[in-house]
Amino acid sequence: MSLKAVRGFTEGIPHNKALGMEMLELDRGEARFRLPYDVKLVGNPDTGVLHGGAITALLDACSGASVFAALTEWVPIATLDLRIDYLRAAEAGRDVIAHATCYKKTRNVAFTRAVAYHDDPDDPIAHSVGTVMVSTKSGNVKA
Repeated sequence: MSLKAVRGFTEGIPHNKALGMEMLELDRGEARFRLPYDVKLVGNPDTGVLHGGAITALLDACSGASVFAALTEWVPIATLDLRIDYLRAAEAGRDVIAHATCYKKTRNVAFTRAVAYHDDPDDPIAHSVGTVMVSTKSGNVKA
């Protein structure tokens, strides 16, 4: 994983930067991100649980990164569909990890699976499946 790629995903995408996302791993069709716990991301002030939108953004960003990691040349991509099942609430005060895999790639579409969790991916907070459009023309994708 290059420092350039890390900066591209964490600092080069304003939404990811605003949420404080961190890239932990980027390798051949796989990505792992961390969303540090922050009170500004809390959805329920009574419990301190993170808002589902922050988990959605984490899964989407990590899934997109897994697509980039599966490409031979970085070209523009766009999420077409992201289906998320929320299985339990994130625990207050704890970071959330996401692991995504790009498991199938065609000329114009890539398919992803991802899971969000605290300690164990087998005890997920949420999981997702995504469909991502892959441009057939090179662009100025910086990472």
